[in-house]
Parts: sequence; structure tokens; C-alpha cells
Amino acid sequence: MSFDAVYYEPESLNYELGRQLEEKFAGVPWIPIESHNSIKEMQEKPNSEFGRMKRNLIVGIRKTHKYTENHKVSDYLVPYTSSGCTAMCLYCYLVCNYNKCAYLRLFVNRESMLDRIIRRSAKEPGRTYEIGSNSDLVLENTITGNLLYTIPRFAREGEGFLTFPSKFHMVDPLLVLEHRGKIIFRMSVNPQDIISRIELGTSSLKERIGAVNRMCEAGYPCGLLIAPVILVEGWKGLYTGLLEELAQSLSPKMKKEMFLEIILMTYSYVHRAINGDAFPKAPDLYQQELMTGRGRGRYCYRPETRAEAEEFLRREIRRVLGDTPILYIS
Repeated sequence: MSFDAVYYEPESLNYELGRQLEEKFAGVPWIPIESHNSIKEMQEKPNSEFGRMKRNLIVGIRKTHKYTENHKVSDYLVPYTSSGCTAMCLYCYLVCNYNKCAYLRLFVNRESMLDRIIRRSAKEPGRTYEIGSNSDLVLENTITGNLLYTIPRFAREGEGFLTFPSKFHMVDPLLVLEHRGKIIFRMSVNPQDIISRIELGTSSLKERIGAVNRMCEAGYPCGLLIAPVILVEGWKGLYTGLLEELAQSLSPKMKKEMFLEIILMTYSYVHRAINGDAFPKAPDLYQQELMTGRGRGRYCYRPETRAEAEEFLRREIRRVLGDTPILYIS
């Protein structure tokens, strides 16, 4: 993976990973910054620069490490080694403020963050920690190798489980790691038409299915996120087609052991403004007749629309995939 420039906090070079990144990307400009949270040059760019901004890499130190309670597949959401992504999914919930959240930020103090998770896990055995809610760790791993550090160490020293989702297929380096069943891998899936038009820069559905099959065969507990469900024209046919492709292509072991999570899309005024300027040919995901306000500047599907979608998906999942557990639909 290549970048146009690296913006970095000078103190990050005091860390082993920071020095590795400096060597790895020595061929591009390194621009010092005071804080990864506030880069004036980025903040002054117009929405139309959104895609090009993702050609920059930010290197810094994560200074806050707040644990947020979660009651879905994990007990806590835990900020970890990265934030943001190089992909350009048109609905990305990290895009709260494009000039802060658009680009990939790498945090070099991985040792101290994992130390804290391990200490916490010893005090609360059996808990699950979501470490991938702010980024895609499979993508990040191709740059940092952080999962090669995190998975074996937590397997040896941690109590409970780590989990992370992905939209990428580059899992082969993870297959040989000692994980002791403590790492729950979740692959996000959508119909290929939605991946091609809306989840820009991510792996294809076929690649994702192959990757989760390999992770399952390597002994990782695995699940699928059908997320986000986007009610585009013809959505029922698209999602039935997705389920049928899963039934045909998932390995017998994966179909036997997997669980499902289903999340309907939320959208926002910020998304719509950025997408309109940066991706003028992309589909407009705002549907006034199907959506309603959800907090300041945010939209979600109307209750009756959500109920119809949930009923349809539950029925089709049972018909196509049988008794596969659905952890939640949100």
C-alpha cells in the first residue's frame, strides 16, 4: 500500500512501530504535526478532496483509551491501534467530520493498549473486547502487522476474547497464529452490487467469503455481519441473492458454527454533503420516503420500514440458511 504523504507526531518515532513505519514509507514526505486530532491543512480542504485525503497516512499516539459498554457481540468497545480507513464506503459511520475521520490514523503505542486490555481481562474473566470498531484491522495489518502481535499475545496472556470485523480478505498471515479460540473473527457482507457501488475500495463478496471460510477452518470462532442493510431499489432480490450465495459458498464448518449480526443503515447530513461533492456519480443513499430523523443531522429508516425489513430478513435467513443464530438486528 502506498501513500502520498505521512503526517506524524514526532514523539511517535520513539516507538518501535513508529520507526518501522518511518523506514517503510521513507520514499514519501513526512510532515510533522502537533496532534493527529487536529491537522489544519486537512481541515481547510473542501468536501471534494475527501477521496484524495485518504491518500495520506497519519501516525500518532493514542492518548485516550476509553472502554464503552456494548451489549451485542462484545461487552466493551475498545479503541485500539487505528482509526479511519483507506476504503470509501459511502455510509461510513466514522465519517462524523471528514477532515478528522476520513483518513487512516495509526497509533504506535500498541504495547500499552494491549497491556491495559490484558489487565482488564484478568479482573473480569470471560468478557469480550471489540478492538475493531474504529477501523478495519485486517486492512491495517497489511501495513503494521499489529494483528500478528496482538493475537498470539492475547491468546497467551488474556482472559476472555477479542473480536473485530472486516470487509477485507487479506487474512492468510493470521491463519497460522496461535489464537486458542480467543479471537472472534467477523466478516461483513453485502450483495456484490452494493459492494461495487457503495463500499468503494473494499474486497469483493467472493473474496470475503473465501477469507471467512479460511479463518473458520483455522479454528477461529467466526460470524457474519450483514451490514449495513441498505434498502436500495430491488433490495429484497439483492439480499435473497446474497443469502443464496452464502448458502452455496460458505464451507460446511462455517455454516455449522457461524452466527449472524444484522445492522440497518443509518445516514447523515454530513455523509450526504461529502458524497455529493466527492462522488457526484455515486448513488444518493438518502431516501426521504423511507427515512426519518435520528438525532441531530442523522437519518434512519422509519419504524414501519425497519419492521418490514426485519421480518423479511428473518424469514429469508430461516428459509435459506436454516437455524443460523441471529444475535441481533439493529
